[in-house]
Formats: sequence, C-alpha cells, structure tokens
Amino acid sequence: MSRIALVDVNNCYVSCERLFRPDLLNKPVVVLSNNDGCVVARSAEAKALGVVMGVPWFKLKGFARQHGIVALSSNYPLYADMSNRIMSLLATYSARQEVYSIDECFLDLTEHTHTDLTDYARTMRLQIAKWLGLPVCVGIASTKTLAKLANHVAKKQPLWQGVCDLTALDKSALDALLAEIPVSAVWGVGQQHTQAFMKLGIATVRDLRDADSRFIRKRFSVVLERTVQELRGVVCLSPGWVGCAKQQIMSSRSFGRPVHTFADLAEAVTTYITRAALKLRQQNSLAGAIQVQIRTNPHQPKAPQYNPSIIVPLSQPSADTLMLNAVAVRGLAQIFQPGYAYAKAGVMLLELLPATRAPGDLFADLGHSTRRTTLMHTMDRINGKYGANVIGAGVAGMSERRSWMMKQGQRTPNYTTRWSELAVVQAV
Repeated sequence: MSRIALVDVNNCYVSCERLFRPDLLNKPVVVLSNNDGCVVARSAEAKALGVVMGVPWFKLKGFARQHGIVALSSNYPLYADMSNRIMSLLATYSARQEVYSIDECFLDLTEHTHTDLTDYARTMRLQIAKWLGLPVCVGIASTKTLAKLANHVAKKQPLWQGVCDLTALDKSALDALLAEIPVSAVWGVGQQHTQAFMKLGIATVRDLRDADSRFIRKRFSVVLERTVQELRGVVCLSPGWVGCAKQQIMSSRSFGRPVHTFADLAEAVTTYITRAALKLRQQNSLAGAIQVQIRTNPHQPKAPQYNPSIIVPLSQPSADTLMLNAVAVRGLAQIFQPGYAYAKAGVMLLELLPATRAPGDLFADLGHSTRRTTLMHTMDRINGKYGANVIGAGVAGMSERRSWMMKQGQRTPNYTTRWSELAVVQAV
C-alpha cells in the first residue's frame, strides 16, 4: 500500500509575515492580492471575525478599522524564499517529493515500513518550527486525495495535534471519521458539486466514497469518478515526483494604473520575460515559442475593450533572456493598438524541452552561444546574490520609475532576499 504525506503550511502568507513581525501574533491579519485588491490569506483571528477569502479590500476597510485588522500587501519574494527553504528541508525526509504549490508538497513515505509515521511527521513539524518558525500540518494516507483530506483533519481537529495518519486507522475508525466530515472538504469538490451532492443525499465524505462510481461519472464527470476511487484507496492521481519539469511557464501581472503606451507595455513584457526565463533555466529547459497577451479592464465594460494575444515561434529553442525578450517585444508590436487603456500583460513560454535534447544548429556561432550562456549564468548569480532584477535587460527600465507596476501600499521588506532590507536588531 502506498503511503503519501501532504505537508501544508498553515496560513502561509500570514505566517511568513509574522516571522519578522512578532507584533502581529494573536492579531487579525489579512494579506491582499495584486494591487491590494482582495483578501488572499487570513490569520485564524481574521477567520474568527468572519473575513472571507476573496472579499475586496475596499469593502472591508470600515470593518477592519472597527476590529483592528492589519492588512498587508503580498510580498512574493519573501513567500517564495521561505517556500524554497521548507521544500529543501522536507526533501531530506523522502527521496521522492512533489512540490504542489508554494505552501504544500507531497512526500512518498511508502518505503518507511518500519517507521511510526505519526512520530515521523511530528519530527517534521518540530524541525520546521524550530529551524524556520513556520507552523505546518501533515496528512498521511494511501492516495493523494485521502492525504489532502487527512491534512484537512489535522488542521481542523486539535486532538490530532497537527498530524493525521489515515493508514493507521482500522476500517471502523476510518468509517466513523469520514462520516463526520462534510463532502465539501474533499479535494476538487466545489460549492456547486456540494449542492448537487446534497440533493442526492451525499452529505459526508463517507457518503461520496460509498456512492456508485459509475453513476458519479455519468452524472458529473470522470474526474469525480476518480475522486471516488481515490477515497476508496485506489490510486488514480499519479504523483509528479521531483524531476517532472513544467510544460509551460507563465508570468503575468495586473498594472497599478492603466497603461496606454507601447513603451510601458514593452517594459512590463520584458520584466515578465525575465522572470519566466529564470524559471526556465532553473529547470534546465529551453522554450520553442512565446505567447504574449495584453488586455484592457473587463470590469469597465463602457470603456473600449481589446484583448489580443499572439504565439511567436523561435527559430531555435532558447533560455536566453535577451533572445526571448526580443521575440516577445516583436510579438507585442504586432498586437499593440493605440487608444486603449491596458490593465494587464502576460507572457507564456511554450513548447518546452530539456536543454540536453535541444536540436543543434549547423549554422550557429558556437562561440557566441557559449558566451551568451555564460552571460545568463552570470546574471543569475548576481541577481541571486544581490537581489532580483539588480541586473537585466535595459528595456525593462528602472524599477523605481515603472509607474505601471502593481500597487503594494502595505508591503513589508524583503527580509530574506535583499541585503538593504535585512531586519535590524537593536539593543535597548
């Protein structure tokens, strides 16, 4: 039987912020989306006050003042750095790991046959808390769907003390537990599915597990049929253990103000290409094509709307930021039309393949290619040491002059990724 653990950081964004702001402990805290738009993370105290995910911040301001809710802008460099530290530490607990998102990953514990997995998971929690200061919960089961469910139990039910191992329960105990959990807690079961299930008398996880899987497939989808099978312990979702590179890489942001000029759009596209190209090199891949997209604000229907995109193939697969950017800007020039107020731009690297499998070019200047590869590695090392975007394509402009960049009125410092923003401790 497979034994899979899902390790998840509790209230990840808020927990990362509290690492360097102990004054936020035990206070209601929310983290906002791009341009300080909506709530994307909440502390337990904010949840207790009834703050829901996705609520626009402007609607919450009065309520926040009344209850002392602290709002912070998203600090992506901080969250990404802390995520990398957690994933590196968790990799020491299993030879096979799947990083599922910035705050959670699956670990394969199948070979730990002579280990008490509950104790093993508690060791993980204690080490992460001691070394990184972040709270995590661990769910263990025979499938990914059940591991997700076990993690939900570990978070919601204090008696489990942050670790729930469903493989350690006998059938009667497991049946009793699943009968207590609402069907909405199942991974992939949304609000509409929950309402439909309720009409069919499927109210709990146990009800869904015991439902006729063929009926579920006919009535809903093959995806939900697989969910039912996974709840029964049948592996349908194959883990993507480390080594499975991304097939597409996207970088996109909404602007802090409407953008009207090609120059500003080119700056944004260059900035996004730079980020995407770094991720491409980090997984040792090359891109064969680039998609460029720009769009106006769909929430202003009275304003002229224009949402074009273009896919531009590369003559030779590449991970060279400067080459990728030249192609992306050419694509932007083909779709740009003046007279519109653009609200967002994005790029996507397509047709990815491992760098080791790249086709050769008989007419390529090998010396030039080697120099450019060295240049990219040098640029990555400098940015890695002194902070992102210290060096890059000149078309991106100076960051402090990019008026189109998203609003981050309450962003905390980059405590772990910029020397100039390191936390300073003073003796009193």
